[in-house]
Order: sequence, then C-alpha cells, then structure tokens
Amino acid sequence: MTKKPTSLYKDYYDKKVAPALMKQLHIKNVMACPKVNKVSLNVGLGKAAKEAATFEVAENTLKRITGQKPVVTKARKAISNFKVRADMPIGLTVVLRGRRSEEFLWKLIHITLPRVRDFHGLSTKSVDRTGNLAIGFKEHLVFPEIKSDEVDRIHGLEVIINTTAKTKERGFALFKALGFPFQK
Repeated sequence: MTKKPTSLYKDYYDKKVAPALMKQLHIKNVMACPKVNKVSLNVGLGKAAKEAATFEVAENTLKRITGQKPVVTKARKAISNFKVRADMPIGLTVVLRGRRSEEFLWKLIHITLPRVRDFHGLSTKSVDRTGNLAIGFKEHLVFPEIKSDEVDRIHGLEVIINTTAKTKERGFALFKALGFPFQK
C-alpha cells in the first residue's frame, strides 16, 4: 500500500501549527484547532468590465494564479449612477478548497507577500471578528505566475481566507502560526 503524498502546508500544519495552537489557545482536542476552510480570489472590474479585452485578461490572470477557471459575477440589480444593468458581468471569482487552497496559501506566504513593494506586514485589522483574513492587492504582478512583460493592463484583486475560527483572537493566532507577516 502506497502512502498518499501530502502537501508542504499540510505537513507544516500537522507537525508545527496544530500543536502550537493547542498550547496557546488551551485546546485539548486537535480537531478543535482552527483551520483554513477555503480561499477565494475576487476581481472587480468596474468600468473595465464593458471591455471584452480587459475581462479576458483578468480571466486569464486568475486562471494562471489559481489553476482553476473563474466564475463570472454579475450585477444583481441595476444602478443607474454607475451605469450598471441587472445581470451585467462586473467581476470574476475563484474559490479554492482542499489541496489547491493549501498550495495557494503556501505560495502566498512564502513567495507572493515578500514580493509586494514597500510591504511592512499585514494590518491586524484585516482579520475580521469571525477569524477570516482579507488581503487586497493593488496590482496582480506580485504573483509569480504573472510575467510583467506580458501584461497590458494592471488590475487589483482580493484574497479572502475563510477559517473555522469563531473569534478574531483564534483567527489571528492561526494566521500568526501559519507564518503570515503582521505589522508590529
């Protein structure tokens, strides 16, 4: 019987993060430790959503970064001030779970965040009261899959990491133990 290969993230979580969290948060059962449920990436295109070329560039970018085809998000209702009609495409989203989310997190912590220009750590305010983390990127060029010489238009994106933590303190402890750099 062959052993199922595990990811770097899974090994790191099982051997270092979970025991540290159990000790820090006074948890007796390893199953009660907070863990990452899913990672979602969102791109809102705004006015550029009307241009097919921009929409296609954003779709290819998300496909490269995640390895998954993005879903088109559409406006729920019409807003005349923003010149948006109901069911008009306004953005893209990708939800990563399981092994893909683990690989993405490992890459985010160890490769992408250190590449951000003038980065002094994530704000502690980016962890919400239910223990989830939201990170906004002004430009998608910080991801290693994107080559800057191939890019025509720069767009931002948002990464939301959803956890099983029920409080801000538990979520913050999880992200700190995983290696996310926070401001002092």
